[in-house]
Amino acid sequence: MTMNGDPCLLSATELRGLVAGKRISPVEIVRAVLARAEALQPALNCFITLCGDEAIAAAREAERKVMAGEPLGLLHGIPVSVKDIVNTKGVRTTFGAVPYKDNVPTEDAVAVARLRSEGAILIGKTTTPEFGSKCLTDSPLFGRTRNAWSAERSSGGSSGGAAVAVASGIAPLAIATDGGGSTRIPAACNGVVGLKQSNGVVPHSQALDVFGNQTYVTPTTRTVADTALMMQAMAGEDSCDPWSIGVPVPDFIGTAAPRGDLRGQKILFCASPPGRPMSSDVAASFKASLDRLAGLGAELEEFSGDGFDIEPIWRAINHTVWRTRFAKLAAEHKDELSEAFLKQLALATEVSGVDYQEAMFARTALFRRVQSLLARGHLLAMPTLTRTALPIDQDLFGTIEIDGAHFDSVRPHWFPWTMPFNMTGHPAVSLPCGFGRDGLPIGLQLVGRFRGDAELLRVSALFEASSDLLSRWPA
Repeated sequence: MTMNGDPCLLSATELRGLVAGKRISPVEIVRAVLARAEALQPALNCFITLCGDEAIAAAREAERKVMAGEPLGLLHGIPVSVKDIVNTKGVRTTFGAVPYKDNVPTEDAVAVARLRSEGAILIGKTTTPEFGSKCLTDSPLFGRTRNAWSAERSSGGSSGGAAVAVASGIAPLAIATDGGGSTRIPAACNGVVGLKQSNGVVPHSQALDVFGNQTYVTPTTRTVADTALMMQAMAGEDSCDPWSIGVPVPDFIGTAAPRGDLRGQKILFCASPPGRPMSSDVAASFKASLDRLAGLGAELEEFSGDGFDIEPIWRAINHTVWRTRFAKLAAEHKDELSEAFLKQLALATEVSGVDYQEAMFARTALFRRVQSLLARGHLLAMPTLTRTALPIDQDLFGTIEIDGAHFDSVRPHWFPWTMPFNMTGHPAVSLPCGFGRDGLPIGLQLVGRFRGDAELLRVSALFEASSDLLSRWPA
């Protein structure tokens, strides 16, 4: 069971066919992935834990099943990494925080359990800032995670480790999370596919307020087909999550094949909310992306970004949740937590109960605004980020530089378009769409109709197939 070439450079979809055809062994795949992880980890710092012995043992059992002709799962023998904010049974889950450095869950999160049940092999836990709390991936626990394309740039966050591991060929599949852009931001920074699915499509078994929840357990991959593969395994109702109950699982794999064109599809687009800057590189890449969509047959229509500058609303909800969850921890472990994390908790003390409820009312109004747009068009399009990856030493509370100008707040100036769709629940995906003059990736965000995740992936697959960006790898 051997194959010429490096299995780390193959997609999960390709590996799946090779494993089933007995042309490559799961042991061979896992050994190659672990060797690549060991080689690149000192430079990239994208893992908190590697599960070498356990992964090899799982790969040997996967190989036995193949050779015995037993039924194989959807992801049989395929390596996967899991963000270290998502529970993994028997493997420590630190939440990127020193006080949890020895925390070992007794059960898997639903999404993890489903991937394992389909034969996926856990190779390690990827880096996250403390509790996924910011758009940069660093923590007192492990240091900084570097961008896959440049050691001088941030990986983005909070799922920076997941995106870097996939972008650099360390396992083709990664479980990430997204509470305000935490999957899509690092996907755009590292040139991979990052989907935040519709609310309820993948059950969230760790959400404390499942009714008001705006965080998602998500897939990160290099290709749209691999994202569809993960969604096929992860989606489906579970009693832990009321929004998942009664939601049917579509044929993600079949629907996401790049067949046909976009004739009959109207895509509404907006470059940025009023007053928000955008680099010339991103503007040029966004225009070229719209031209590609038009070339596929889509009808394009611009929409107004009025009402989408919603970072204060997102923050009022999100930081209040964090304060409720972590105030006691911060009081007891202040010296072990980062200054940025403690500052964010302090911001929430200014939010009253009335402020929080008004933000929830605004969240409903935002949902209805997006619904009205998607009644006019089939999808929305906008840049994922306003510039390429930030410097490796970027301060969350520092200024952000865009084409030589400096702005006073990172969140609303770098990713104004990701937070809205956490709050509304619509599916949103970041796709690689080009490179800046600095050689770093740029992302396009497409937003689909509520629970229209499979159709969003179909459009994404056609867009992906219209260029040769997948041929490029980080040096």
